[in-house]
Amino acid sequence: MSVTRHTHHHSCTLCEATCGIVVATEGDRVVDIRGDEQDPISRGYICPKATALADLHHDPDRLRRPMVRDGDTWRDVGWDEAFELTAERLKQVRAEHGKDAVAVYQGNPTAHNPGLLLFGQPFFRGLGTRNLFSATSVDQLPQMLASYLMFGHQALLPVPDIDRTDLFVCIGANPLVSNGSVMTAPNMRGRLAALRQRGGRAVIIDPRRTETASRAEHLFIRPGTDALFLLSLVHVLFAHDLVNTGRLGEHVVGVTRVKTAAMDFPPERTAPITGVAPEDVVALARAIATTERAVVYGRVGVCTQEFGGLAAWLLVVVNALTGHLDEPGGAMFTTPAIDPVPLASMAGFAGSFASFRSRVRGLPEFGGELPVATLADEIETGGDSQIRALITSAGNPVLSTPNGARLDRALGQLDFMVAIDPYLNETTRHADVILPPTGPLERSHYELLLTMVAVRNWAKYSPAVFERGEDQRHDWEICLELASRVLGPDSLRIPGKLAASALERLGPETMFELGLRSGPYGLRKLAKGLSLRTLKKHQHGVDLGPLERRLPDRLFTPRKKINLAPCEYIEDLDRLRGRQQAWQPGELVLIGRRQLRSNNSWLHNSERLVKGKPRCTLLIHPDDAERNELTDGQLAVLSSRVGDVEVPVEVSDAMLPGVVSLPHGWGHGRDGVRLGVASAHPGASINDVTDEQYVDELSGTAALSGQRVRVRAVRSPSV
Repeated sequence: MSVTRHTHHHSCTLCEATCGIVVATEGDRVVDIRGDEQDPISRGYICPKATALADLHHDPDRLRRPMVRDGDTWRDVGWDEAFELTAERLKQVRAEHGKDAVAVYQGNPTAHNPGLLLFGQPFFRGLGTRNLFSATSVDQLPQMLASYLMFGHQALLPVPDIDRTDLFVCIGANPLVSNGSVMTAPNMRGRLAALRQRGGRAVIIDPRRTETASRAEHLFIRPGTDALFLLSLVHVLFAHDLVNTGRLGEHVVGVTRVKTAAMDFPPERTAPITGVAPEDVVALARAIATTERAVVYGRVGVCTQEFGGLAAWLLVVVNALTGHLDEPGGAMFTTPAIDPVPLASMAGFAGSFASFRSRVRGLPEFGGELPVATLADEIETGGDSQIRALITSAGNPVLSTPNGARLDRALGQLDFMVAIDPYLNETTRHADVILPPTGPLERSHYELLLTMVAVRNWAKYSPAVFERGEDQRHDWEICLELASRVLGPDSLRIPGKLAASALERLGPETMFELGLRSGPYGLRKLAKGLSLRTLKKHQHGVDLGPLERRLPDRLFTPRKKINLAPCEYIEDLDRLRGRQQAWQPGELVLIGRRQLRSNNSWLHNSERLVKGKPRCTLLIHPDDAERNELTDGQLAVLSSRVGDVEVPVEVSDAMLPGVVSLPHGWGHGRDGVRLGVASAHPGASINDVTDEQYVDELSGTAALSGQRVRVRAVRSPSV
């Protein structure tokens, strides 16, 4: 009997590119996934991860029913029993030890999941605990902090207008592999090719000759010195009379303070530390200032270092001083169809910084969350507000946060842990209850957050490819049920005061409809306005045009001014000056790297993505390999203050001497996980050697890049 084939239009939610896909199904099987050529932003492009959505959907290791720990074993239970146990234990901890005794950790898939954004956030924040943690503080926090301090709102993130720029300066990022990050830009290979075809340039500044750098101009830079390099650029702009704030000049304040601060950092002084020659700094500063359409962009390598706060601030400063902020081809702001920026502001979520600090180490909160680098401290250290229970949602912090081995041990000390997660992985193996949500193809999708950082305005709604089973739950349903049982049925207000039963009937779709109708393309456009019904008719999505000038109207600062010199950054320059005098050029330091067939820690259970030669290797320059008596393919020990891992060596002149690189997200060789494919390809976790004490002191962000390490050969035992 033949099975009818059906075609579905959806979006890949595995990374920030959110490429449009066409999914072919026969019954309950995915038989084909390909790029949607009519998608307005991806235009048929997909990377290898998209096809792995089929592997995720059919993965025999994926949990489909709640599990409860029974000693050292697990048993499947019904949803009601799992919810009842979870609510009872969470309420018990709160009653005995206070609200702060319950902590929450959210992983980065939250950003791709409208259900968790709309229903998870109110629940987690409704718990009233100060111990909220997320992947933000091992990722983009410094960029959000700059937006908060300079523009008045943490979500006002400038985006490179890559499709119209003539000079793309990229620092600490590898967009050919990431397809953009805080820059939703599928097919960066094609976009960079188009840049070259129109006579433009791409300049990549990175300690490694990355996949992106190999197709562009490349300057090596010492990890952790980006703030020094950017300050030297600013110095040259003033010294050579190249500053021009352009159209926004009357809305920019603090230029004189920036000029005074940059005078201490001429390129001749910073070059011995950064490794970027003075003449290259001068030439690049002049090119940025004199190219009509240019943009400076930085990402994870800029953020996750000991001066990530300063570096993220200076990215905006350089764009502003050269007239490329909020201008076509420069760093612009999106106009999303559902615009979370004003909605967040009205709800009191425009941002906050250092309104309180962590109990043990005094690290600052940002946006109501504490830096995850101190999570283990808060679990292990006794006293009032000690963490005794933990909720994890879509996250695997044992592999994703610094000194994961210490956190691994700390999780075993908790009184109770519940994980909203589809896998028994390196983190959830410590849970008492696992509540598995539906998979990406089993839920509808509207891109809420990533349309805020897209290189083109667009909107798309995708219905679920597969209806959820009767015994399955979406993650938003899980959060809603827990909120009702732990906090009470009237605890969530989305919008106004709505009971859990009403919210369950409404679901995310009603929120989409309200957001679209009230957004910039909604009711104000009258009959042509966007609605959910409109998007359902346009299954490929709707192109809303290129980015437009949004400032000063979109600013949330007093008098609509851009604060170019917040005191937090000016004061932190003293710390940079002190470090500048103490830098040790001979130190061996570590950086991570991203890979196209990987996404953090949660795509290694797909055979098609891990097949081939091992990719969890330690890249090392030939000179460093010779100095440490290492050869290509040899097993080496990589060590730091907090631990060591064994990893095969890959000798490569793509590395800057003095720098080694290990990819992020591996380390699956732990007992108690149910990841058959990943366990057979375990690799080593970079976060078993990253030091949780090494942070950007300004923002609390983990300084994953530039960690001091040692490397030696694994010696065979003597016979």
